[in-house]
Amino acid sequence: MTTGLLQAPSQRGPVTHRPNGPVVPPPPPTGGGDGSEREPAPRRPVLDNLRLAVLFLIGGETVFFAALMAALFVTRLGQPLWPPPQQPRLPVGVTGLNTLVLLASSVTMARAVGALMRGEETLLVRRLAATAGLGALFLLVQGYEWARLIGFGLTVSAGTYGATFYTLIGAHAAHVFGALVWLSVTLVLASRGHFGQGRTAPVRACAMFWHFVVGLWPLLYVTVYLL
Repeated sequence: MTTGLLQAPSQRGPVTHRPNGPVVPPPPPTGGGDGSEREPAPRRPVLDNLRLAVLFLIGGETVFFAALMAALFVTRLGQPLWPPPQQPRLPVGVTGLNTLVLLASSVTMARAVGALMRGEETLLVRRLAATAGLGALFLLVQGYEWARLIGFGLTVSAGTYGATFYTLIGAHAAHVFGALVWLSVTLVLASRGHFGQGRTAPVRACAMFWHFVVGLWPLLYVTVYLL
């Protein structure tokens, strides 16, 4: 009878208690397989590659404009009077109003990104178009003022004053033009519905560069026109 009640060790169930202490907890799941222990989804990066590239571009452009502004200050230190006598004065008032136009374009761009994040594609197209219109108006006013200054005798070959002015302001205008071309392409793609289903990176990258050229302009306005 005694041997009938005993079981061989190989026939016993799993041991759940140990006489020497508490049960050791099982190791954490390592993932893999088809059960509940699957590998977690990969974490999305904070910045996509496109916006990261734009950040590098902005960094390089910041160094470029900082060098131009430093060259302007060094040039001014070597001049007894600045602006030099018998040189036309810059249109401070008109350019100040034009500065407000460019700042307004940054506001419409920010609202366009907000519409994009909410999935409002029609509103996105409208606000991108408003941003492009304000940017184009800024360039048109700048071009008109340049034509007047050239008529008054302020040219690149007229002296250091004209050379530094057109170098700094012209470089910024070229960046606004490039950003406007980028924005126009983005606007066309948005009107065709290319940025649905979470495809927000191209618009947000364009917005980053647009905000950069807008934020750079007040510094140039104060440095070149007011100081």
